Amino acid sequence: MSNNEKVMIKINDNGSIRVTGEVELLDGAGNPFKVGHTFSLCRCGQSQKKPFCDGTHKQFQFDSAPRATQ
Repeated sequence: MSNNEKVMIKINDNGSIRVTGEVELLDGAGNPFKVGHTFSLCRCGQSQKKPFCDGTHKQFQFDSAPRATQ
């Protein structure tokens, strides 16, 4: 990763957490997952591909749209 590149993590309304940038994603034992430059993490808890989002949140209308406070 270059010194100027920021990692961006976006909490999508009613959906996943989108991660963009060069990051390493580890499991609880410290083993790395294979990830690309951009990937989505499950927030609804229903994905069959956890920790990654598989779009299942759309099937049961997951409802969460947190906002950052200033």
